[in-house]
Amino acid sequence: MTCSQLTASLNAARATGGYERRLANLACVPLLILDEFGLKPLRPPADEDLHELMAERYESVATIVTSNLDFHEWDQAFPANKLLASATLDRMRHNAYCLVLDGASYRMPRQLPTVIHNRLASGSKAAQA
Repeated sequence: MTCSQLTASLNAARATGGYERRLANLACVPLLILDEFGLKPLRPPADEDLHELMAERYESVATIVTSNLDFHEWDQAFPANKLLASATLDRMRHNAYCLVLDGASYRMPRQLPTVIHNRLASGSKAAQA
């Protein structure tokens, strides 16, 4: 799930009185994949919730974190609390493997085949005339 979805689910659980149960369930998932870390800044209480979850998972189960931020920029995800950022990131980075993927995005727009492109171009010229 995305980082935003995760923190929203913890916040919703807090509102309904199920925070501890939700946290315990997430803490024991064998592999948690946290996508888009740092895409949106974590504001309280989301930053505290993520810290709590990472502390519970620390050195007991696997977590994969994806981010468009460089590793040294991860603290920017916690703009309101640098101390909490440091504590959380220490747990996330300890004994971690870092894979950096570099290259063209697979979300790049695809080029139309030449035949279709030519038909579209000639059709728009005819419409302008």
